[in-house]
Amino acid sequence: MAAVEIAGFAERIRIDTQQAHNETENSVFVSELLEGKLTVEAHAELIAQSWFIYDALERIGRTYADDPIVGPVLSDDLLRIPALEADLEFLIGDDWRNRISPLPATEAYVQRLEQVAASSPEAFLAHHYLRYLGDLSGGQIIRRMLERAYGYQRDGLRFYIFDGIPKPKPFKDEYRAKLDAAPLDAAQQQAVIDEAILVYGLNRALFQDLAGNIDRYRVRA
Repeated sequence: MAAVEIAGFAERIRIDTQQAHNETENSVFVSELLEGKLTVEAHAELIAQSWFIYDALERIGRTYADDPIVGPVLSDDLLRIPALEADLEFLIGDDWRNRISPLPATEAYVQRLEQVAASSPEAFLAHHYLRYLGDLSGGQIIRRMLERAYGYQRDGLRFYIFDGIPKPKPFKDEYRAKLDAAPLDAAQQQAVIDEAILVYGLNRALFQDLAGNIDRYRVRA
């Protein structure tokens, strides 16, 4: 009888969140943006909302630097705020800080990050994993589609470019190995999975908020 291979924790997260992931992928706003059906302003709005999320994510991440659960997966090579700010300056202008504001779904997302800031490293781990592994995976597909749709080269796409990670696959493999080795008991592992499903819901709500303004962003024939 062949031995049954037991999936590692990273694989469990992927499997147990697959439905939530699929539901989030089907976003009208993102689909039309990647097809070039929306204006550059729509992309700028997506980057602006991402800035609010990553500003909280990376600020809170620094407080977990010495945590045995979160600390091992933190990496300066992942940090996105400098890239997001460069994109916002390119897309909006030098005064971008005065011209952006969070949507209600973004405020809810940031509020959730603040809630787990001091109390739940396993919940924060879920946020970190989904954002950055997503950026290194599907984010690279988004980058190529935006290049084709809007003619960007590097400016406007820096959010998706990881200069310190020239080969994403080895980095992602190492990240997943750290997840597998994280000192989490069964209850904590389930907490990571539950939070990951919640994070997909937060992303889905953000895409719905963005879609609420989609008519103003559609390219006119």
